[in-house]
Amino acid sequence: MHPKEFRKTKNGTGHFTNLSLKHCEIHVGVDFSSHDKINQIINENSNNCFVLYPHKNSIDLNENPISKVDKNTVLFLIDATWPCSRAILTASPNIDALQKVSFTHTEMSGFAFKQQPKEYCLSTMESTLYVLKLLNKHKEEQLDNKKLDNFLLPFRKMVEYQLSCH
Repeated sequence: MHPKEFRKTKNGTGHFTNLSLKHCEIHVGVDFSSHDKINQIINENSNNCFVLYPHKNSIDLNENPISKVDKNTVLFLIDATWPCSRAILTASPNIDALQKVSFTHTEMSGFAFKQQPKEYCLSTMESTLYVLKLLNKHKEEQLDNKKLDNFLLPFRKMVEYQLSCH
């Protein structure tokens, strides 16, 4: 998570995502190249690590499974604005070197009070939901669809509340 996101009130979608997933950790910074915990995760032989980020050579989760090896799949999500996420990857060659994964979608972001730079841009929580659904599709996760259906409930309530304040 970029420090600018972390400093915001604790109702950002990165915080909501962290609270909604069992095996999720937040690490705050820009340069993670010497970050002990991040490097431990990346260098652990039992882990197969990826970063969710659009790239011409990314694995398209709509069509392909993320992992074909019998290892723990670890997916790094960058919670930041698009320019700040690029800054994190530039400053963190250890994360930037990971295989990128991405997906395509047809829905607009539900972040009604926040301008997205492009129509394909989603909040961290919305992106996480798409990824979880695609991992389920490829049988890489076994998540209850009812839980997935309610995954965005905190996000929707936050947006509803923000809109009621305007």
